[in-house]
Amino acid sequence: MALADDDEGVAATIRLAAAVKLYEIGRLSSGAAASLAGLPRTVFLSKLADFGVATFTLSREELQRDLESA
Repeated sequence: MALADDDEGVAATIRLAAAVKLYEIGRLSSGAAASLAGLPRTVFLSKLADFGVATFTLSREELQRDLESA
């Protein structure tokens, strides 16, 4: 993803990158990160792959619980 040439495009890219990182490290929920990025939550979640970030993460315990419930 290349930075846009205009100031507004650069600012939007920086907001998105910051939102993705804060979501990745668990400081923001997906909804809060989407709001920071100025995007609908569904669009934000779809953009995570562009940054190599998993959309959803489960702990080992959560995964085990899901497997037992299936």
